[in-house]
Amino acid sequence: MDEVWANVRMRAAETLGQRLKRRRKELCLSQIELSRQSGINQGYVSEIERGRRQPSRKVIEVLAAAVDLPPAVLIGAGSEHDAPQPYEVARLPLFGSIPAGPPGESQEPLDLLPVLQHLWSADRYCLRLAFDCMEPTLKPGDVILVQYRPEVNPEHVQGKICACLVDGQPTLKRVSVGLQGGRRIVILRGDNPAVSPLVVDRESDFTIQGIVLALVSREL
Repeated sequence: MDEVWANVRMRAAETLGQRLKRRRKELCLSQIELSRQSGINQGYVSEIERGRRQPSRKVIEVLAAAVDLPPAVLIGAGSEHDAPQPYEVARLPLFGSIPAGPPGESQEPLDLLPVLQHLWSADRYCLRLAFDCMEPTLKPGDVILVQYRPEVNPEHVQGKICACLVDGQPTLKRVSVGLQGGRRIVILRGDNPAVSPLVVDRESDFTIQGIVLALVSREL
C-alpha cells in the first residue's frame, strides 16, 4: 500500500512534460510517431517533454487526444484532474460511399459523426469503409477523415491515399503518376497485395474526390 501511495504522489508531482513522456512510452510511441499522430512538430514535442516550453491549451488538447487522455489528466492540475473531461467536438457528415460532389451538396449522409474540434473543417467529411483494398493499413468498417479536393492534380498527391471515382465507381487507392509509352498515366495501388494496381488511361472517366487525412475510429 505504501508503494501505491508513493506512485500516486510521484505522478502528482510530475510536470506536464513528464506526464506526456510517460504516457507516450506507455503507448510505445516515439516522439516522431507522436508528432505524426498529433500534427505537432517533433522538436516542439521534445521541448515540452523537457519542460522548456509551455504549450497552449489548444496544443494540450491535441496532444491529449493523441495519447488518449483527457486534457485535465495530462495537465494534472487540481483535485479533480483524474476525472474524465469532455472533449470539444464538432460534427461532420458520415458517408457509406465516396461522395461524387461537395460533402454538403452530394448524397444524404448516413449520420453526423462527432470529431475532435481541431479535425473539423467545412471541406471535410467522414467515410465508413466497405473496401478491403487498403488492408492492412485500413480495414472494412474503419471510419476515416477525408478532405474534399475535387480534381486535384494527381502529381500533387503522389503516395497519398485518395478517394477516387473511376468510370463512376468509387475506389480508395494510393495515387502515383508514371510514364507508359511516353504518355503520362495515373496508377492506383492498394496496400492489399492481393489487389492488382489499376492503370487509368485517357479513356477513363477519372477524378480524385478527396484525400484521406486520418483514421477516426476502428472497431476492435
